[in-house]
Amino acid sequence: MAKPVGRITRGTTGVNRLRRVDRWIATQPAARVPGCLVVDLGYGASATTSLELHERLARGNPGVEVLGLEIDPERVALATAELAAARAAGPERYGRAIAADARVSFARGGFEVPAPRRPHVIRAMNVLRQYDEAEVAGHWATMLARLAPGGLLVEGTSNEVGRVASWVALDAGGPRSLTIALKVDELGTEPSPAPSVVAERLPKALIHRNVPGERIHALLVDLDRAWATHAPLADLSATQRWVASVGALRAAGWPVAGGPARWRLGELTLAWSAVAPA
Repeated sequence: MAKPVGRITRGTTGVNRLRRVDRWIATQPAARVPGCLVVDLGYGASATTSLELHERLARGNPGVEVLGLEIDPERVALATAELAAARAAGPERYGRAIAADARVSFARGGFEVPAPRRPHVIRAMNVLRQYDEAEVAGHWATMLARLAPGGLLVEGTSNEVGRVASWVALDAGGPRSLTIALKVDELGTEPSPAPSVVAERLPKALIHRNVPGERIHALLVDLDRAWATHAPLADLSATQRWVASVGALRAAGWPVAGGPARWRLGELTLAWSAVAPA
């Protein structure tokens, strides 16, 4: 086997850490192709995120297959053992994700994405955060070259408990959108005083660009301003305040995607061109 492309990173993980991005991926056409392969690249120190990804995607696509890839062979061995133990315990205890017929497996690999067939989705969360910004474009290109036609790469960052997250969606043409996803009822309380708390969890391509003159900085300034303007709605709910804030961004000319049904989940998705580095 050729040496995996990349390097071993911290490997931190946690239960439900990636629930927001999983929920978003589940709505994408690439993840709903019957029998599609989805790769969880850099799943970390346990099998958790790969098993949760399968469970969430299988609700709408029962034939989905998930392959977890890690560079560290010890992590692969551990995840494989965890999967076997969970299957032996049965789905009643652990959930549908690890039922005997669940299509989940683990292997060694990096950005070259060694897989038995081209995946329709590659999810790479909390991986490139630990690389230099100059390395991002090259690793994006390597992963994109492995996708099946119509495939999707989702790359981004979340905090340790999954309440603050953001990700870039890319297809064969390159980056297409940025999504911010927050637990909005925690905004306004420390340590999450305003939506711009996501600045610390932006994808690597943007995290160092949150400075005056850059588009991502302008977005976060406008988002915080809209959040402050709609403070009176907090008496109704944080969700209504968020929906109004996102709607105000759209009205101001930001190319916001979707509508209230997605916004109520604490999401904000907009075209990559609106935030791409200057």
